[in-house]
Amino acid sequence: MAESWSFLDTFEHDFRPLVVIELAKGTKEETIEWFTKRIVDKKANGGAQLLVKPLVTENGDELIYLVGASHLRLLLGAETVGLVKECNDNSMRTFTYSSRKTFKDFADDNHSFLTVAECQYIIKHELENLRAKDEKMIPGYPQAKLYPGKSIVRRLLTSGILVQIFPLHDREELKKLRHSWYGRVKVGYQPLDEIRCYFGETIALYFGFLEYFTFALVPMAVIGIPYYVFAWEDYDKYVMFATFNLLWSTVILEVWKRICAIMTYRWGTLLMKRQFEEPRPGFHGVLGINPVTGREEPVYSSIKRQIRIYLVSLPFVCLCLYFSLYVMMIYFDLEQWALDYHEVNESTFSSLMLFVPSIIYAVVIEIMNRIYRYAAEFLTSWENHRLESSYQNHLVLKVLVFNFLNCFASLFYIAFVLFDMKLLRQSLATLLITSQILNQFAESLLPYWLQKRHKKRMKKRMCSLKTETDLPLVEQVNLEKEMGTYVGTFDDYLELFLQFGYVSLFSCVYPLAAVFAVLNNITEIYSDALKMCRVYKRPFAEPTANIGVWQLAFETMSVISVVTNCILIGMSPQVNAVFTDSKTDLILTVALVEHLLLAIKFIMAFVIPDKPRHIQIKLAKLEFESLEALKQQ
Repeated sequence: MAESWSFLDTFEHDFRPLVVIELAKGTKEETIEWFTKRIVDKKANGGAQLLVKPLVTENGDELIYLVGASHLRLLLGAETVGLVKECNDNSMRTFTYSSRKTFKDFADDNHSFLTVAECQYIIKHELENLRAKDEKMIPGYPQAKLYPGKSIVRRLLTSGILVQIFPLHDREELKKLRHSWYGRVKVGYQPLDEIRCYFGETIALYFGFLEYFTFALVPMAVIGIPYYVFAWEDYDKYVMFATFNLLWSTVILEVWKRICAIMTYRWGTLLMKRQFEEPRPGFHGVLGINPVTGREEPVYSSIKRQIRIYLVSLPFVCLCLYFSLYVMMIYFDLEQWALDYHEVNESTFSSLMLFVPSIIYAVVIEIMNRIYRYAAEFLTSWENHRLESSYQNHLVLKVLVFNFLNCFASLFYIAFVLFDMKLLRQSLATLLITSQILNQFAESLLPYWLQKRHKKRMKKRMCSLKTETDLPLVEQVNLEKEMGTYVGTFDDYLELFLQFGYVSLFSCVYPLAAVFAVLNNITEIYSDALKMCRVYKRPFAEPTANIGVWQLAFETMSVISVVTNCILIGMSPQVNAVFTDSKTDLILTVALVEHLLLAIKFIMAFVIPDKPRHIQIKLAKLEFESLEALKQQ
């Protein structure tokens, strides 16, 4: 590939804008010249070797640039990022420019060989890997210091010089996707392959998991309705329901691994190598040599990172957990006040007042979760993790620990300290329903309403235009740059994780939890599709082979649910009546049942393969061919 870079032409007559760069108003001319020169410079000179074209706006004072790339440049970039494509023999292989003729649908004049999402991902990768070499500062801004290895794009963003970078929507393709995705109400599967081609694998995988999880909840919902209707107060009849729930939670997570493997193999991301992951844009350090790849990249001491994690981040998280527990105790004081008020008045109003503390607490939980999320992002970024995967893992761990305690601590306290099953049922229902309503409003309805208002203001300025597909490029860019930015699937997975906890942890107390979860997820699919297509800017595609650390989070929650449900069943009056003479026997019996159920879960997880047999054979065949090729060399 090194030879190919030398004859790559940086000029192309048929310029196709793929990515938009917006600079701050009043940015100095020398800064613009330096930055654009670094973008178009050859790779050998530390540039990205891309194409840049200024966009002339109505005002003339907005600094907006369109970035594209020649077809050859994109093909070479596909090899750099390690894209996997389908070959003529139907196998999936890492794309290389030298063997391009062996890939299905490849032709020198076929510019659709790479999807637009893949092209935009390649451009993003190249822009993020523009790093300072000899520069000490950003030209024109002596206060914006640079040092070897610092990400130029990251420094421009933190200095306020670079406002944003985002990929452009394809209006025609988006219109087709909207119609097939949520344009009509239907009972059926989502067009996941089309979603993947337009938004990338990470977002397609989230919608695949949301769809799968919703279908998987249906048996729990169907079984839960008669248990709620006919046996509400008799908790001992929920033993079979709880047992089914525990086995169900294991099976659905193991089956998802297989479905995920099938999808990601078809998309090519199952084969992408993660051990050669590039440093994340926010990573900084002294420029050094990567011992694995031999490339120049920033190096940062792992000891410094560990000091930041254990001496700053960990105490902060513990302090936040303590504050969460303190707020929980205030909630119980409010519960006691509402109960005392109802006992004195015993009216319809006092009955409604019983639900007020739980509703207030649910709102406070959502507010605390969001505030803590910003703090966790700041701390995780400050820890300076080299890889994006490591950054995400530490961020997820911080947020999950706090959210788990914040959302479920009160339920555990009610169940195992107060032993109040009626209050547990009431609190669980109130927290679940209130959190679902708040999430739907905050994540979809409010952003959609704000975007509609903005769109009306924009259309007043372009009254001569008739349809969205007739928008000239200038108006399209102006419209999209004002849209909200989609920050990723983190919050969406977190919502599903907490929902899974509400459904599985206390299933034997509130069987209707699965019913509300199914109803919420059906609306979630449509509202999330709406916000992706109409509310937010088009996000950059991110290749991924699975749902990452969230798989482990869901599996951990299912293990905790075994313990909680076994203890709840052991606390029932009928079970206690069997062990009237010795509470030790009761505790030992509950522990034995809990260990047996955990053993069954782990056996099932071991017996059910993570990948289907045909996928295993294809992967083994590729590994064998790679070894044979190495022997011949």
